[in-house]
Amino acid sequence: MNIELHYLVLVTALTALLWVPYILNRIAVRGIADAVGYPANPKPQSAWAQRLQQAHGNAVENLVVFAALVLAAHAAGVSSETTAFAAKMYFWARLVHAVAYTLAWPWVRTLAFAAGFASQATFAWLLLS
Repeated sequence: MNIELHYLVLVTALTALLWVPYILNRIAVRGIADAVGYPANPKPQSAWAQRLQQAHGNAVENLVVFAALVLAAHAAGVSSETTAFAAKMYFWARLVHAVAYTLAWPWVRTLAFAAGFASQATFAWLLLS
């Protein structure tokens, strides 16, 4: 497995696990019955859990783009130090983005998002050039 695919797997695993803390918070706040049910007036989750849920949604949306680009690069045989760096940067950017979003660090969140986008743009540029 090349480094780009390795980091795609890591990003996918990270994205797949982001729901766990905010669901645990939902259970703690609402109780198990309301957490798995459809209460008419659910108790609000903690602010950090609400932000993590939003970060998770953003991670899923961006994973679609990143995965398509990494898989296209793999199929086209496009792999270099630049794509390896972009894949690594994307993983770390998404990790920082999730933490910064959860902890309400707006500038850090925005810069991490921009770094992830730059990683995607690098793949797209290399595939199209």
